[in-house]
Amino acid sequence: MVRLRMKKMGRRNRAFFRICAFDAREERDGRSIEQLGTYDPMEKEESKKVVLKRERIEYWLSVGAQPSETVASILKKNNIAVKK
Repeated sequence: MVRLRMKKMGRRNRAFFRICAFDAREERDGRSIEQLGTYDPMEKEESKKVVLKRERIEYWLSVGAQPSETVASILKKNNIAVKK
């Protein structure tokens, strides 16, 4: 099964995250199938805080990928429908 979740990047006290499609058995910072966007909680400008590849995320959701809770909340805030 494919999961949409975040991969931690950056350095100590300055982390940012990549939103990626992973095989469900892969570890958190392991090899991803595809990078779908970024989330930078430290960014001041709201438009740069979350950057998403909307059409690719919708594709993965349409073929049955399940987002993690955190990714689902980010998608909901950016008006991307998540089926449960």
